[in-house]
Amino acid sequence: MELFFAPESWPFTVAVFLLLAIAVVEGLALLVGMSLSGWLDHLIPDVAHGVEGTPDSWLDWLHVGKVPILVLLVVFLTAFAFLGYTLNGVVRGGFGFYPPALVSAAAAFLGALPVVRMTGAAIARLIPRDETTAVSFDSLVGRVAVVVSGTARAGYPAEARVKSSHGQTLYVRVEPDDPDSRFGAGASVLLVKQISGSRFLAIANPRPDIL
Repeated sequence: MELFFAPESWPFTVAVFLLLAIAVVEGLALLVGMSLSGWLDHLIPDVAHGVEGTPDSWLDWLHVGKVPILVLLVVFLTAFAFLGYTLNGVVRGGFGFYPPALVSAAAAFLGALPVVRMTGAAIARLIPRDETTAVSFDSLVGRVAVVVSGTARAGYPAEARVKSSHGQTLYVRVEPDDPDSRFGAGASVLLVKQISGSRFLAIANPRPDIL
């Protein structure tokens, strides 16, 4: 227990408490039909994938936009805490003292980034995203989508699944065109306007029989 509560380990203890807080907040949000993951994804701008030498290239490297940001955050905090505690434990066992908190935190931060990248790549392969270049997103306007996670409300999009005219399944973010409307998981919606990238305004599907 000394390792976990040593003053030099405070960055990693904070990371653990953040993980616990995320679990509690996400659980409470789901109980009231909201999603912390969807809210965080709303804060992150659309990432231009495959563009070198820009801030987006770093986000793309970490698979931001391909994997829910909350998943990447949980992976980062877990790796950061694990690597930090491990480093402190090894140094303490070998030399009899803990390294300064900022030194171990910097090392754990740098070590956690490749973990986020590798884990994000594995997850991205399991959940096909909207990175395909075969379909222009603006061509999806007028098509029917199904909300698959979260609750869409004004300013807070939820993830939805839609098929292109070529039969390809894509994942987009939708929010209601009517500020007073909400769409929960399983709702059938009609994409009526592209806001940006893979983000759309939608209305309730007026013809559920066409899905």
